[in-house]
Amino acid sequence: MARTLIHAAGTAKRGEVIEIRTTIGHPMETGFRPGEDGKIVPRNIIQTFSCRYNGEPVFSAELFSAVSANPYIAFHVLATESGTLVLKWEGDNGFSQTETLSLTVTA
Repeated sequence: MARTLIHAAGTAKRGEVIEIRTTIGHPMETGFRPGEDGKIVPRNIIQTFSCRYNGEPVFSAELFSAVSANPYIAFHVLATESGTLVLKWEGDNGFSQTETLSLTVTA
């Protein structure tokens, strides 16, 4: 399990645009770098990130080997109703990490 840091408002007014900032601890090994033994270190990157708001996709990104270790992603979401935000990272070697946030929307 990777370490994630997520910064997002827990409450918002209906129609307000909220910012979600997230980072995940991951080495993002490119598969191009030689290790200490001279052999190429196998690729190990996060390939996709997605966010669903009450089951509907609101943001997604494809990541590639040029992305640094511990990738930081920031994006905006329009608060329409109270519910759940599900953030998911998927990568090489079966890597998968899911985090859930609650959002309360007021009138």
